[in-house]
Amino acid sequence: MIMKKKVYSLLLLLVFLFLGDSPVRAQGWPANYNGVMLQAFYWDSFDATKWTTLEKQADELSKYFSLVWIPQSAKATNSKSMGYDPLYWFSDYNSTFGTKDELVTMIKTFKNKGIGTIADIVVNHRGNVSNWVDFPKETYKGVTYQLLSTDIVSDDDEGETKAWADKNGYSLSSNTEGTSEALGGKCEGWKGMRDLDHASTNVQNNVKAYLKMLLSDEFGYVGFRWDVAKGFPGKYFGIYNNDSKPTYSVGEFWDGDVSKCIKWIDATKYNNIIQSAVFDFPFRYTVRDAINNNDWEKLGNSSVMSNADYRQYAVTFVENHDTEKRSNAAQDPIKKDTLAANAYLLAMPGTPCVFLTHWMAHKQEIKAMIDARKAAGITNTSSYTNMRSSYGLYANLIKVNDKNRLIVTVGSDLSGYTPSSADWTKILEGYHYAYYLNNSLETAWVDKASGTFSNPLSVKLTAVSATSGAQLVYTLDGSNPTASSSKVNSGSTITINETCTLKVGILKNGSVSGVITREYTFLEAKTITVHVDVSKVNWSNVNFWTWGGDGSHAPTNSNWPGDRVTATKTVNDKTWYYKSFTLNSDDDLVNFVFSTNSGSPQTVDINNVTTDKYFEISTTQTDGKYTVNDVTETVTGINEIKSATPYLNNKIYTIDGRVVRDHYDLNTLPHGIYIYKGKKIVK
Repeated sequence: MIMKKKVYSLLLLLVFLFLGDSPVRAQGWPANYNGVMLQAFYWDSFDATKWTTLEKQADELSKYFSLVWIPQSAKATNSKSMGYDPLYWFSDYNSTFGTKDELVTMIKTFKNKGIGTIADIVVNHRGNVSNWVDFPKETYKGVTYQLLSTDIVSDDDEGETKAWADKNGYSLSSNTEGTSEALGGKCEGWKGMRDLDHASTNVQNNVKAYLKMLLSDEFGYVGFRWDVAKGFPGKYFGIYNNDSKPTYSVGEFWDGDVSKCIKWIDATKYNNIIQSAVFDFPFRYTVRDAINNNDWEKLGNSSVMSNADYRQYAVTFVENHDTEKRSNAAQDPIKKDTLAANAYLLAMPGTPCVFLTHWMAHKQEIKAMIDARKAAGITNTSSYTNMRSSYGLYANLIKVNDKNRLIVTVGSDLSGYTPSSADWTKILEGYHYAYYLNNSLETAWVDKASGTFSNPLSVKLTAVSATSGAQLVYTLDGSNPTASSSKVNSGSTITINETCTLKVGILKNGSVSGVITREYTFLEAKTITVHVDVSKVNWSNVNFWTWGGDGSHAPTNSNWPGDRVTATKTVNDKTWYYKSFTLNSDDDLVNFVFSTNSGSPQTVDINNVTTDKYFEISTTQTDGKYTVNDVTETVTGINEIKSATPYLNNKIYTIDGRVVRDHYDLNTLPHGIYIYKGKKIVK
């Protein structure tokens, strides 16, 4: 009877744990997680990170990323903001990146494609409506939420807020910033906005309601990235996560000390259960130091990822919006070998977070790395063994369930280590990095990832097999390859120059196995030319600072003020400086700032340029920057087209609105007047 009671009690406990409202449901970050995250913004990524722009990429992103982290999405105090100056939590979601409807539609589209969206949670500090201590009053589902002056810590802004409050008849909290278990002392303040007292019941109630709203069907977020995790005690992250139960949670505990990061993870425990992962800054600094010092042995330095007991909670990265090099600030960037940095990141355990600028600049290479990670089955709790550690070379063998799966080598001297060809097959190699898959995987491999191209593609097909000399069979029409399909030897290359679905498999003993799929789309690019007249401001030279679009339009000179332009042409008796740009898709665009060679004076931003333009720099100024007039119509009349590049999916119409059938190439049109991309053209 005693034994039966124990069994019955155990069953009740299990039911409670798995079905009840238990903290077990919030575990900080899943174990054995095989996803990769994308940080879908960089500093001032106002065009690249528009909700509508990101949504259009859902198909492509879903093939490589399980999570996408986006900026704080509510309206902030500044009209143009990255969201780290938060103002509204409940009522206004018209942000720099789009409207609430656009945000919710994007999150829903991502969800339907298998992508979870991570919200940037900024609750360490908050902006005010009209004075130092007044917060917005917001009503959500019939409940009014408002923070009070007494929800501000007494030592906010090093005492300046209290001095103002005392002078103007307001009271602050009697509590200070608090102490951090991980820091072993006072939490860090964030000057410029009001730091909140998370010991306040009112603050906690507001935050809890805010988090639950973001996770609800109204928005559909799946997890949180916590800003300024050093700003208030770690236990509150545990309290908030236990209450709202996100699937994913990661804190920005910005510190290179592994022991402090682990202490912060432990500090988030609720009922002795860890409630949050942490961004692995020690991992990031290890990679930065190895690359910037050209000492690859430094990759052996410890990180959260290197600790087997905590790597489940390590969200690894090599660059983010705070460490990247910005146009007007040095920051703390990785100065070279971006691809090698990402190769190491994407081969190792932990949950890798890829930075948007790296993705945009090296999309095909990073896709191939993620393909390799997936082929090997690497998760956030996989193990690894170091195979070689030296000044010029670092090599790790990654294991999944104690089985050898992938070797990554990085460094300036990759010849220093080559694994046995009997056990390993090289599948990828680039500047200062290489990947090898274990032959036991018995899979075909294609070195070019799926994607969109404008030029013919040379694709290498490889058999990862324990059978020496295994052949490969492939199809280009999306059908599964058979023994009678086209055959090639491992290591052969084929040329692909049209849209197709490539499927490749290993042929052994008349049967096909290890089939993989790649999808290639070919589009025509178009060239636009941007002209600038500087005569009204009497500049003797001009520089183009460019950004935006698909990431390929950054100036060759990455230092402000960008590329000096010397090419000129005369149109309508005026001299125009000009430069041409290639747009690679219907959604591609270029943004500009024009300046003198010294970088000052400069113009205001010119955004979303997608066609040939003639700009005239005006003598009027806005905030100390010259305004720019678009005089394209005046200069060109009705845009006479002498030559043009074919451009996909842009229909041409007659002047009365009828579609010109089968004429997508402007050069093949008969003489006449047409409507093309919303403008008149003459041929």
